[in-house]
Amino acid sequence: MQNPSEYYGQQYNARAGIPDHPYIFTRWVNQSSLVRRTNAGLYDLMYGDSTGERLDLFPTRTPGGPLLVFIHGGWWRSLDKSDFSMIAPAFTAAGVNVALTNYTLAPGASIEEIVQQQLRALAWLYRNVEKYDIDPQRIVVAGHSAGAHLAAMMMAAQWPVYANDLPADMIKAGVLASGLYDLTPVPHAEFVNVDLKLTEERAVSLSPGFMPHSHSAPFITAVGGLESDEFKRQTSLIAKAWQTQHRADIPLPEANHLTICDALTDKDSALFKAMLELITSV
Repeated sequence: MQNPSEYYGQQYNARAGIPDHPYIFTRWVNQSSLVRRTNAGLYDLMYGDSTGERLDLFPTRTPGGPLLVFIHGGWWRSLDKSDFSMIAPAFTAAGVNVALTNYTLAPGASIEEIVQQQLRALAWLYRNVEKYDIDPQRIVVAGHSAGAHLAAMMMAAQWPVYANDLPADMIKAGVLASGLYDLTPVPHAEFVNVDLKLTEERAVSLSPGFMPHSHSAPFITAVGGLESDEFKRQTSLIAKAWQTQHRADIPLPEANHLTICDALTDKDSALFKAMLELITSV
């Protein structure tokens, strides 16, 4: 029988299981660079004081459009919002504003601190909707991998407790792609915990799959058919934990842990269509 460290290392080290991952990352960077050259965008808006607390906003031409807030993954320790500018054009063309948030990467910040930064980002966006002509009643949060964990934490947040000017239902819907909602295996995954330094006790307290959904916001999930058993288990866990609000799990049989992000850029993909339907229904 495999020891936990070996098993979880294999299950969660997605890059090791995707030989062409350097080419995928390079493609994302090139696509996103083109988007920033050819699309209107507001870059590095400050939502907090630290250098990591910045976001990009891609406005739609539709007045008072909804807002999709996307939180990137990378095991809380890598990647950048700019790598995901590629997501914006298909949504802005469909009348949806897109915000991409950054955070201080581990080990420069703990996961607890990163969660606090995302709370600040969402609160900042809500408080500035009028300035950017965004409908405050249609804010949807989405994330991939560690970003899906953070998105789920935003869905579990008790917003009026965080700040008394924020409504309980500030987040109207969620999209969780290939995320982590039970962090208890992470301390055993040495390849990443060397930076995260997560203990088992803290892992439990940081697991949205063990938290109540704070209100009735609907959400959808997705996980690639080529992903590991653990990532599939994680998706099943959050769908069951918050089953009364779970609207659909979008099948992506040909996607792996990285190429699932490509579905976010393709207006003909099942995931994009489901996301747009969710956003326009709230």
